[in-house]
Amino acid sequence: MLKNIDPALNADILYALRAMGHGDTLIVSDTNFPSDSIARQTTLGKLLRIDNVSAAQAIKAILSVMPLDTPLQPSAGRMEVVGAPSDLPPVQQEVQAEIDQAEGKPAPMYGIERFAFYEEAKKAYCVITTGENRFYGCFLFTKGVIPPENS
Repeated sequence: MLKNIDPALNADILYALRAMGHGDTLIVSDTNFPSDSIARQTTLGKLLRIDNVSAAQAIKAILSVMPLDTPLQPSAGRMEVVGAPSDLPPVQQEVQAEIDQAEGKPAPMYGIERFAFYEEAKKAYCVITTGENRFYGCFLFTKGVIPPENS
């Protein structure tokens, strides 16, 4: 155990989050996403897991240690609902609340069409699958920076 580190963040997850650089992306997926086959095509090349938690719980843990990119570009994306791209199902509403909490202000997610999401996922640094079993529990995050203390 480590102090002040969410226990959902296992050693493999912490390694990947630390190894990512500014502008790298990560995918957090639900149980229906083709996580393993997509993960094999990412920079890391293997699937990471945060089992037995919802997407919102996993994202809360991730955002407790990983900064999102600046407001100059979108840094949190969500898989759009097929046929209803502006709909936000409950799983996405829960994740939006965690993003807003981590950022300390509203930071709306942008939508990514389902098949475009798959293509973006292949370009990500890594894929982290969760225990989320609701549809559309798939998200893309862009890593930001932590500025020096005296800036």
